[in-house]
Amino acid sequence: MRARNAILQAIHLFKGLDPRVSVNEVIAFLYVCENEGLTVQELADVAGLTQSTASRSLRALGPEGSEWSQAPALGLVEAFLNPADARSHVIHLTDRGHEVRRRLDAVIRQATPIVPAEELRAAG
Repeated sequence: MRARNAILQAIHLFKGLDPRVSVNEVIAFLYVCENEGLTVQELADVAGLTQSTASRSLRALGPEGSEWSQAPALGLVEAFLNPADARSHVIHLTDRGHEVRRRLDAVIRQATPIVPAEELRAAG
């Protein structure tokens, strides 16, 4: 049996946080990991989501008990009023979000390439 690849391991990591996690929430989290401080609208633009889908996805990643968050409230990101425009929010990882990002980085670093390097060199 073939071992799980990095993508499958990452999906299982998220499903382990909460089985209700959606693909859009995973995508939103990954964009925030790479672009802390982006706004909801910026996330929508780079991720190819509508503004409302981006907002819902981020709210599902927000802290439990926050008025801003919604279920499953994974506690991975927080929203702060944008200092440049108080009509929008900027998104940052929480401590838990940083920990999940570190775990994902470890999965990726330990991954075995799907196409061996020798095949890539021969094709190039």
